[in-house]
Amino acid sequence: MYAKDGVLAATLTLLAFVPTLSAISAELGDLPQRPPDALAVALALGQSAPLAIRSRWPAACLAVIGTAFGIHQALAYPSTFGSIGLYLAVYAAGAHQVRFRRGLAPVSTAGYAVLAVVLAGLGSPNRVPDFLAFYLALVVMWMAGVGIRRWRADEAERRRLSADVARAAERARIARELHDVVTHHVTAMVVQADAAQYVIGAAPDRAGAGLAAISDTGRRALTELRHLLGVLEATGESGPVDRTPALGRIGDLVERARLSGQPVELAEHGEPRPQAVDVELAAYRVVQEALTNAMKYATGRRTTVTVHHHPDRIAIEVTSDGSTGSAPVVPSGGRGLDGLRRRLRMLDGELVAAGRPDGGFSVRALIPARSQA
Repeated sequence: MYAKDGVLAATLTLLAFVPTLSAISAELGDLPQRPPDALAVALALGQSAPLAIRSRWPAACLAVIGTAFGIHQALAYPSTFGSIGLYLAVYAAGAHQVRFRRGLAPVSTAGYAVLAVVLAGLGSPNRVPDFLAFYLALVVMWMAGVGIRRWRADEAERRRLSADVARAAERARIARELHDVVTHHVTAMVVQADAAQYVIGAAPDRAGAGLAAISDTGRRALTELRHLLGVLEATGESGPVDRTPALGRIGDLVERARLSGQPVELAEHGEPRPQAVDVELAAYRVVQEALTNAMKYATGRRTTVTVHHHPDRIAIEVTSDGSTGSAPVVPSGGRGLDGLRRRLRMLDGELVAAGRPDGGFSVRALIPARSQA
């Protein structure tokens, strides 16, 4: 901005000494002209060169240019294109002045009134309506600057609010991802640990497999958590951040649930097609959350995952035969299904979770298909 002010000031200063442009000027006194001299050159510079500071110190810019303009008119020097600097200085004061804004307008008005009285006393042919018309032109320039200042402030506030909304949405998304990852893997580890304790007591020779499953689940949890931390740290990158699960296939989820001791069956119908990242991630999280709930509330009960790949949508249904009737192996925070509903709504999809007549539970999701860009 400051560089542009310097260019503007230099341009107007050069044009101020072009004789053919002298007809375009801010003329107020209309007094008989006197021949130009060194003072006239200095006053011409005083009406254009200070524009170099119009954004940084608008009040000082207006004071210098206004004073130079008043002396130039009172001494009746020839018109100069540089006098246009007065309009630009008034505009800059309205657009950029922050401190003492309310005091600057009456002080400037008083200075203009003094100039009008001086010019009238020197024999200016202009009358009150002429001075008022010039003053109104200056008011218009001031109000134009004020309007631009307000527009900039509103635009800055809009950008700030948009950034706040974007940050809140991103925090919510990361919170959902952390919830899905931590809850699923911790639940699996608790179930596996319980099973391992039982196996150690009943069949010590099989305990190694249970402990290995716990170790594998822990490693997977750490891998996905590192992946999410990488997303959090990937600020300012030009390309989109890969937000797919680190190990992300529905078949992997089913296999890990089986290793945890949960009898899970997977059935896929139709031909899978490459989908956008958000669609694939949503489908993955639906199955992950449903299996997590099955391991929490229906440990050891038969669970079925059915995926239908349609040309225009992906339909997912996860059902469990019934609950164990005991407390869940891991306390529930109540965020999982609500977070899934919000995720699917953003994709114009829907999620329905409800109990079954036989005491089981089902989760149904419908996600519109979207080809990978």
